[in-house]
Amino acid sequence: MTSVAGRDLDSVAWSAVRIMQGILAVVVAYAAVTRQFGLVINSGIPLAITFLPRALNREYGYEMGGGLALWISGAAFLHAIGALGPYTMFGWYDQVTHTLSATLVAGAGYAIVVAIETEHDGVEIPSRLRGVFILLFVLAFGVLWEIGEFGTGLIAELYGGQAVLAQYGASDIALDLLFNAVGATIVALWGTGYFDGLSGLLARRVDRAENEP
Repeated sequence: MTSVAGRDLDSVAWSAVRIMQGILAVVVAYAAVTRQFGLVINSGIPLAITFLPRALNREYGYEMGGGLALWISGAAFLHAIGALGPYTMFGWYDQVTHTLSATLVAGAGYAIVVAIETEHDGVEIPSRLRGVFILLFVLAFGVLWEIGEFGTGLIAELYGGQAVLAQYGASDIALDLLFNAVGATIVALWGTGYFDGLSGLLARRVDRAENEP
């Protein structure tokens, strides 16, 4: 197994996840002390997401690899850090986070469709159509996200305060959806194998739910 400074890459990845969790915990505490509600949400939810791999292990016995755990935590971490300023300071930052987040949404879509195929013998989706499904799944999620951004902005405008999710006009929406599609395409072409374990977990959960009295 490949190693870094005498440690295997999986161990290094989990160490990086713990470092991110520590930094996010500090940001959440700072936001709470300074009463920045928007920052509490934008750092607290990503912090919770970084614990998802361990939660899946504890609740369902699914041992996620360090690489995928770092992938998930990295996307959450970059979003939280972006709320501190990079989103407004660097035009490219939003595109990077959207692309990275879209790869995870695409992975979830892939896991869902494979779980459906596994549990239903009459369902077989050709590989090309599976790629189209992943793309449409990500774009649909992206549209819902943009609606959420618009909604929080409208609420902030009506009642005062800072919007939890920021939106910067029609060009921002178009770029967000474009880079969502880029992330989906990357996973559809090269990254589905990383989510095979997750699809297996979903298939087992569906099978158990169907067989319960």
